[in-house]
Amino acid sequence: MKIAVTYENGMIFQHFGHTEQFKVYEVENGQVVSASVVGTNGSGHGALATLLSGMDVQVLICGGIGGGARTALAQAGIELYPGAAGDAAGVFPAGAGSVAADRGPAGAHSAAGAADAASAGRGPRGAGAGAGAAVLRAR
Repeated sequence: MKIAVTYENGMIFQHFGHTEQFKVYEVENGQVVSASVVGTNGSGHGALATLLSGMDVQVLICGGIGGGARTALAQAGIELYPGAAGDAAGVFPAGAGSVAADRGPAGAHSAAGAADAASAGRGPRGAGAGAGAAVLRAR
């Protein structure tokens, strides 16, 4: 399975449609076997769903994301975990037990939306830690 995370300077980038890089994790038997940073070649918004699909990405972890991009990802068959924030290296920490992602239809399109998701009990405020581990548990 491949899991992509919006990425910039080691952090989870907060606007899916403007991300210039993804950190892509290859996962086998519940373990990360490789990770690489992949550029978007200037693609934006809906074209990013096509880019991810072409790389055989099954899951996206990101910060904010709009309705059009959500639709494009759903049509590409990519499972979405929005509302994550923080250090991208914390996506797969050992023993992580929480998802810093909003799985609801409205989603977090801003830092305020991510905070709302956190206060609603859908993840710790401002943290990306554990989002990847939670994806693996959910599968």
